[in-house]
Parts: sequence; C-alpha cells; structure tokens
Amino acid sequence: MAVSRLSFSNINALGPMVRVGTLPMRLLALDYGADVVYCEELIDIKMAQCHRVVNEVLETVDFVAPDERVMFRTCEREKNKVVFQMGTADPDRAVTVAQLVERDVAAIDVNMGCPKEYSTKGGMGAALLADPDKIEAILGKLVTGVSIPVTCKIRILPSLEDTISLVQRIEKTGVAAIAVHGRFKEERPRHPVHCDYIRTIARSVSIPVIANGGSLDLVKTNSDIEDFRVATGTSSVMLARAAMWNVSIFSKRGPFPVEKVMEEYLKYAIRYENHAFNTKYCLCQMLRDKVESPLGKQVQTAKSTAEISEAYGILGFYQQTQEWIQSRRNAQQNISQLDEPIMEGDVITMAVKFERGNYVPPITPKMLLLEWTHREKLEQPQYETKQRPQDRAFQSVVTVAQKKYRSSLWEKSKKLAEQAAAIVCLRVLGLHEGRIGEEDSGLVCKRKREASVFSDDSKEDRNTKRQLTDIQMEIAEATADIDNDLLNHGPPEKPQFRNHVDDKTSRFKSV
Repeated sequence: MAVSRLSFSNINALGPMVRVGTLPMRLLALDYGADVVYCEELIDIKMAQCHRVVNEVLETVDFVAPDERVMFRTCEREKNKVVFQMGTADPDRAVTVAQLVERDVAAIDVNMGCPKEYSTKGGMGAALLADPDKIEAILGKLVTGVSIPVTCKIRILPSLEDTISLVQRIEKTGVAAIAVHGRFKEERPRHPVHCDYIRTIARSVSIPVIANGGSLDLVKTNSDIEDFRVATGTSSVMLARAAMWNVSIFSKRGPFPVEKVMEEYLKYAIRYENHAFNTKYCLCQMLRDKVESPLGKQVQTAKSTAEISEAYGILGFYQQTQEWIQSRRNAQQNISQLDEPIMEGDVITMAVKFERGNYVPPITPKMLLLEWTHREKLEQPQYETKQRPQDRAFQSVVTVAQKKYRSSLWEKSKKLAEQAAAIVCLRVLGLHEGRIGEEDSGLVCKRKREASVFSDDSKEDRNTKRQLTDIQMEIAEATADIDNDLLNHGPPEKPQFRNHVDDKTSRFKSV
C-alpha cells in the first residue's frame, strides 16, 4: 500500500537545530506529540560523500562518511515524519543528496534562514536570501528530482514587499510549504518576532506557511502554540528552542518536569548509541540555569555515556542496553560469517568487512593468502581496486588461480578493500583467515612456535626476532602490492613505491 505524502497543514513541528536535532531528540518529540520533526542542518558537500548503511544491530539506516562518522541516522519509527534539512548553494549537489536520502525520509528542506557563519560562508542559509534566482534553481531542481515533498525555511527581508515577492517566487517552484522565521537576518532571539510579517506572508500564498521564532516571548506552554498560530495566521507552527529546553511542550498535558524529560532523552541516546559529547550538549541545554547544579557538574565532567548514565541514576539501564546491543552485534557477525557466496558475473562475492580488531596481530588475510599461494606454488594474488566517485569508497577484486573474489561491501580505503577481498577468497577456499580464535592457521601457529622458541631468549632478543619476522612479512606484502601495480598500471613515474620496500629491507638489515 502506498504511503501518503507528508502534509504540512495544521501541524506542530520540531524545528531544525544544530547538534540538537539528532535521532534521540526527534523520537522524543514524536513521543510527546510533535507531528513532524526536522533533523539538524546537514551540509550537502559532506552528505554527498556518505554511503547508506542498513544498521541491522541498531535497526537504523545510517549515512556514513568516509572517515566512518555517522552523519545522519534515522529509523522506521520516524520514517514518515522526519524532514531532512540540508545546507546547500548548488542545485546539482542538492539533488544528489536528496536522492541519496529520499527513500528514508518524508520530505527534503533547504535551509535559507540560518544567519550563522558556518552556514552563510558557503553561500548557504540566509545568504541565499540575496540570490532569488539561485533559490529558484535549487528548489526547482529538487521538486523535479525527488519523489517526496520539498520545502524551505527562510527569514524575513527588511522590506515586506520584497519578502512577499520572494515567497511567491518560491511557491511557483512547486514546494509543499514554507517555514518563516519572523526575524531579519541581523536579528537574534532577544529581538521580538514580527508576527505581522508572518501573517501577511501567510495571506499572500496558497501553500502552508509554518510560523517559527516565538520560543522566547510567545510559546512557553502547549496552549501557547495555538495562540502563536492565531497571532501569525499560519497553518502550522515550528518550535526550536522551546522544544530544546523541554520537548514535552508538544504534549497537550505538558510541559512535564525537565528531569523526567532528560531521563527519557538519555534512554534514547543510549538505545541508538548517540555520541556522548552530543548527548552531553543536549542535556546541558535542557538544564539551562541548573547547569552549575551538582547534577549539571556531573554531566559536564562526564567523559562517556556510561558516566552520564551514572549521573542520572540509570547505569543499570545503560548496562542492560549495551548487553542487548552486543548480543545483536554478535548475532549479526555470526550471520555474516555464514553468508553463502554468490556469483556476480565472473566474480565470487560475499558481504564481508575487514575489522582489524578481529585478527591476530600482525597477521592479516592478505598475508595468509599470499603465504598459501606460495605454498601451493601458485601465482601470487592480483588485486584490482576501484574507487566510487560519489563517496570515494573502495572495492577490490582479487584473482587467485584464475578465479576472482570480491566483497560486496565498500571500504573507506584501498588497503581495507583488498583485505576484504582476501577474506572472501580465503573463506570460499575453506582456508583460515587469521581471526582471533582460529587455532589452525599456519602463520598463527608459526607465531606460537616462535614464541615457544623465544621463551629461553632474553626479552630484547625475543622482540628483535619478532621484529625480523614482522618486517619479512611486510616486505613480502609490499612487494606483492608493487608487482600488482606494475602488472595493472606499468612502472611508476617516481620510485616511491620501490623505496617503500627498500626502506623495509633496510630496517630488516639494521635489526
């Protein structure tokens, strides 16, 4: 059954807030009665480099940057309610990002109202208000480029006539709604919100207008939300700071004591592995003038989610949740190990990733595969690696005995991609890959025998012999990489790769 498009009429929305609008806060806002929730502004350049990952452990969809940071995390609970807000000044890049996330969110919003430097310095946010042509280009391309609603959030211009002209041009692009922060670009929260401007704007267009900017003066309780709606003559209301301070303001029975709200927020942060520093920041915003209280000081000095949980008296919940997450992680790891290989063209493929902590140092799958081919008198493994341009991720194919092997998962570096390909080959061949707990790996057992032989040596001698063995393996692997490059690309223009091996050989001789 098709899901209906998100409506922006007669809604109360959690506004986009940097560092605050992450998954825990969005889910809590929905719990308390928000109809729609906006994520924090995410910059198009960073999002365009991300790849989409289904996180089976946390039951989320993650958009992961090349450095493995999760830039955006969402889940099924909010799928039909969450609006993805981006910072952009480029129509093509905006469409690229929107298409990346559109199957996991309910709508796309373009930030045209943020006056802060981190947004405006790239021509984004409120800087776009001075370029209506670019606004039209971005919104027009988004409306035709994605299947979900597109909206934008603006600030008012010094001239009411100019503001009306702008919103009418925006309406013609086909957007589903316009959120209006009732302050000028230069004004800050201490300045009164211009309800009269918003009211005139709402009358000048036929699409829903969402009033924003009343948190400090006009909206302090749930009943104030309706008063703000009436005062601005709008279809809907968006709350940011009022919700940041106590998100239970969305409840008709709220707001509730902030201590209760903070605990519920923290439980979501634990459940979805929110970064501890982000969790701290949000809790400190909720504490407000109590941030120097004994609890506030505990939160400020906490260095981990466990310490924050202890401050709030829910360490037991934290530990139980960690056990649950770890059990799911173990189960997923076991499932991935049982995955059957499939043929994709002439390549044998499995979904595996190389996790360095799961292998006996300094043994790697590439080293084991190279050793096996030497033992079997086969040509050494040949790696061919490609990079995906949209997110700069890597995938490698290894050829052994005229058969090709590849992981279906992309890695953040060439080296990791090659290790993953080696794992696939080793698993298909039924060989040990060097994981911790594998007792029959030739190289692993060799290390154990070396440890036994070294037992009568001095500590210094043992370390020296281990160094020699490590460097020998590094030389073998580095030489294989160079031969691979020569085979695929011809001789390099500069000798840095051979120097890399020569350096390791010099280290071997010096030791």
